[in-house]
Amino acid sequence: MTEPLVKPKKKNPVLRTRLATLPPVPRSRSALGLTRAAAEGVFEMQVCADCGTVQYPPREVCGSCLSEHVAWKPVDNRGELIATTTLRHSNDLYFRERLPWRVGTVKMAAGPSVVAHVHEDCAEGGTVRLTLKLDRSGQAVLHALPEKDTPNMNDAPQLRESTCDPKFRRVLVTDGKSATGMAVARAMLEAGANAVFLGDASTWKTVPAFDKLVASDPRLQVVELDVTDTDSVDRLAASIGGKVEILVNTADYLRDGGILNRKDVNLARDAMEVNVLGLMRLAQAFGPGMCFRAADGSNNAVAWVNILSIHAHAALPARGAWSASKAAALSLSQTLRAELRGAGVRVMNVFPGPVDEEWEQLTPPPKIAPSGLAKAIVKGLQDGVEDVYVGDIAEELRTRLRENHKAVERELGQ
Repeated sequence: MTEPLVKPKKKNPVLRTRLATLPPVPRSRSALGLTRAAAEGVFEMQVCADCGTVQYPPREVCGSCLSEHVAWKPVDNRGELIATTTLRHSNDLYFRERLPWRVGTVKMAAGPSVVAHVHEDCAEGGTVRLTLKLDRSGQAVLHALPEKDTPNMNDAPQLRESTCDPKFRRVLVTDGKSATGMAVARAMLEAGANAVFLGDASTWKTVPAFDKLVASDPRLQVVELDVTDTDSVDRLAASIGGKVEILVNTADYLRDGGILNRKDVNLARDAMEVNVLGLMRLAQAFGPGMCFRAADGSNNAVAWVNILSIHAHAALPARGAWSASKAAALSLSQTLRAELRGAGVRVMNVFPGPVDEEWEQLTPPPKIAPSGLAKAIVKGLQDGVEDVYVGDIAEELRTRLRENHKAVERELGQ
């Protein structure tokens, strides 16, 4: 059984902060199919359409019949752990800093034999389940996990390297007074976060639920943060930037309104100021510090979470300016992901459908409860994924966009 993770001691300020290292990065273009599956939290492999062979590693053609018709499909992830070994030496700097490291060979029920990182609770000769995880370089790797969850399973050092578990980490929630922000704070505390900083842009505004939440747990700390004010963001970064290990950007400006029936651009300007430029200010202020602390012991900086919307992929004309700001934020987030990847900090984009908050009052159901959205964010961090779709509407639009994006565009326009 995995030993539970121990709350780390305070860092000795005299000691040097270890710089981030990454596992080997190169992958073939075919292998990026595994990366896509790992980023979405699904288990898929190449399946030949002609002979039905499940193949690994990925190739351009089927290794059995040379057919070019190979597609990525869900397959049975169970298998038998037929051999294991523990690495105690490595020429690669990343693994050398993290030895010992357990690896093994798994004979999959679906057919192929694969080499995987092996969880310490897996017994040789026993049944395991394979899962695709993103490593610190953002590439897919296979992990062999016990057939059933074991106590403290996520605390294993090898698995923690490929996830962003909030346990014992310090979290910044940029808009703590929103319903989503308060729900995220609660979920992070339940997941074992060591501290949660709650951003407050409107100190003059009294929210009883917020005051009650802050008084309920000493791990909560209110900080002044207005993402539309560069000085406010910079001041907070100077104060706590070196402590933040997970940043959850809950700041959002949602208003109804399209384009033709407005005589000004104020709505669009306000949406862009919060949803796009606010993200950029946060990135410029907190990003460098998180990169610097990306290898700082077991509680290193690990994740940046952006709460976007499914309408970042497909505009809702009734909220055209807001949809445009979410699409721009998605583009900006992809740039941020590329820049933070060099330090091993993961950027997770969350795409919910309508959330049951004050500005969605007239939106018909189904709507997502803020607590449901918060739980999905925590699970995404614990699983180490990059993209999380939350709610029936988000999942439906995601599927329909893959099938016929033009149909989605026309239907949303009606």
